[in-house]
Amino acid sequence: MTRPLPSVPVAHEPPAEAVAPLIRGVAVLAALTDAGGTLSASALERRTGLARSTVDRITATLARMGYVRQDGRDAVLTPRVMELGNAYLAALRLPALLDGHADAVADELDESVSLAVADRDGIRFIHQATRRRAMSVSFRIGDLLPAERTAPGPLFAAEWTEREWAAWRARRAADPADAGFPAVPPRNPAAADDFEARTEEARHTGWALDDQLVEPGLVAVSVPVRDPGTGRVACVASVVSHTSRHTAADLRETLLPRLRTAVTAMEAELRAAGDRPAEPGPPPAGLAVWTTASKHELGRDFVESLARGLTVLTAFGDGRSALTLTDVAKATGLARATARRALITFEHLGLVSADGREFTLTPRVLSLGYPPLSRTTLSRLAAPWLRALADRLDEPTALAVPVPGAEPAEIQYVAVAAASRVLTVDITVGTRLPASRTALGRALLGLTGPGGYALADEELESGLRSIAVPVRDRAGRPVAAVNVATHAARRTLAECVTEVLPALHAAAARIQDDLHIASRFTHVPLS
Repeated sequence: MTRPLPSVPVAHEPPAEAVAPLIRGVAVLAALTDAGGTLSASALERRTGLARSTVDRITATLARMGYVRQDGRDAVLTPRVMELGNAYLAALRLPALLDGHADAVADELDESVSLAVADRDGIRFIHQATRRRAMSVSFRIGDLLPAERTAPGPLFAAEWTEREWAAWRARRAADPADAGFPAVPPRNPAAADDFEARTEEARHTGWALDDQLVEPGLVAVSVPVRDPGTGRVACVASVVSHTSRHTAADLRETLLPRLRTAVTAMEAELRAAGDRPAEPGPPPAGLAVWTTASKHELGRDFVESLARGLTVLTAFGDGRSALTLTDVAKATGLARATARRALITFEHLGLVSADGREFTLTPRVLSLGYPPLSRTTLSRLAAPWLRALADRLDEPTALAVPVPGAEPAEIQYVAVAAASRVLTVDITVGTRLPASRTALGRALLGLTGPGGYALADEELESGLRSIAVPVRDRAGRPVAAVNVATHAARRTLAECVTEVLPALHAAAARIQDDLHIASRFTHVPLS
């Protein structure tokens, strides 16, 4: 039996038209997510209850899609899987509209600020503006928490129907230790069970507190951000701290007024956005053709129904928050019957909701890989591409970023991949060098020729040659550079351009693509 997504009721069987391989593939992605992004095939087999051959076929398909990579015996989630969660966040619009307000409050108060939405009887984070401290909040975008152990929970529960309360009570009875919520520690059996009373209080006051409900020391205060059209809670904004800085009472007295002011600005932003509908972004292109070609190439190791099903999620996005079956089929190039079965499957899994003829993504889409990757760094996402480049060329490679405020300009190495040679470049992570004397620095400074690369010939050290290209952020600014270094006796300058540069450009493009996906709704530190 496949492992259900956390907090999803499994009392009912899948509909007859559900796509079984798609259900199994989602279970594999959920298991990888819960495990922090990495699991061996045997561990996936144990966690999902699937046969080893099925696990192997699913991971091979996900690898073909770029959602996982094989690292020895392990399957590892890659930044590309974040495109599924990005589709939900783009369709939701709330992060794009409200992130700036949340970040401004975090900067002003010097405390972490989060935005969360309801996910059945839990809450799921859609934005985190965290403070970089030795003791800081470690929740990630996409993390799911039980409503009763949070400050946002009572504010959402104030709108629950009796049926939703019944589902919450059933979940509490079935999972008293909160095993279905890997983002939180196990529940303390001695903790007060006053959620219904706190919900009633939140209904009257319009705000709520978390006084160490998740774990000792963690406190938060929350205020609802209401949809101007319906008046219902669209999301909840929270200021989160720990008791060495603020008590719960202190949060209420000192920080709640500022949070309320920020929420007022957020609601004004939502009202203004209602008058300017989002421009539809480009839908995915050629996906049905790609899946067919992959099936012909990989044979039975490629689960075409899984790949096609997951592409349905990427049909949603900017200006495409609610789609009909016809819209989904047109956006993906899939047959209506194929798109329909995928939507039925996702509705069963709680990833899609239906309202008449229209379908929308739910916050549960974020459970497919987003949390462990939402805290990635540029050096971490570049590492596998650097390793592949070094292995392909049998030369050392590196990623460097500018040193902020350095005069004259300097670069710092943040990731390296060595080559198995006797004579090789030995520069370690953390090394700082003058930008003007290195190919990496020149690429970052924009000192490149028409081909977009920079060369350094025996300038830093006798015999050392290096060629580098920039890595650009979503705005087109160079934020890092990748190089390949060699000894002058091994490659001429001309050979650096003809033999090394094409592979270097390809590796930089892959790093850049991953950066663009990962940084769409999250902050990706450079190191």
